[in-house]
Amino acid sequence: MADSKKKFSVVNIVFFVVFGVLTGVLWAYLCPIPLIPGAVHFRTFAFIIPAIGYLFGPVTGFFAGYIGTIVWALLSGNFIALHSPLTDGITVGLSAALPALIHLKNGKIDLMSLLVPGQKKNFIIKSEILCILFGVLMILTTSISLSYFAGLEYGFCVLWIGIADVVPIALTPFFVMWLAPLLKNVRTAVPYV
Repeated sequence: MADSKKKFSVVNIVFFVVFGVLTGVLWAYLCPIPLIPGAVHFRTFAFIIPAIGYLFGPVTGFFAGYIGTIVWALLSGNFIALHSPLTDGITVGLSAALPALIHLKNGKIDLMSLLVPGQKKNFIIKSEILCILFGVLMILTTSISLSYFAGLEYGFCVLWIGIADVVPIALTPFFVMWLAPLLKNVRTAVPYV
């Protein structure tokens, strides 16, 4: 119970909201290429949410992905009732949380220890595999929902959501390696959840 309260402290909830809103705003205003008008844009910054999961913890990554998806959908005019808050928000949140949860064994492995010169290649390979794996699972699940709620063909959704998300998600380990040393002091002030 105490661990649950720690994960949902006021400070952490503020971080969930701030990261989620920033992600949603970036996706809405800096991803101008519609792939399926009214449903999918090329998410240039799709790598941000798994990176948040790695840098600040899987719970923070989940909520940043969920809130970011809702903010993006509302700001860009792509909100689809039931699809956006249920399937899209949850699967995007999980694709942000699960790579860090598995790779860092829920905070038991320090991210900085994986970024030392001898470990960087292993970090890149493992995080690429995990981010792309969970990105693909998110795409397959979200495509089912989008085809059901928007009446689009499933294969069409898989193709365009795949292009929209998997290509940028592949940048995650490089973004984490660049940002982690810069945020080393911040990470000690913010609990990893």
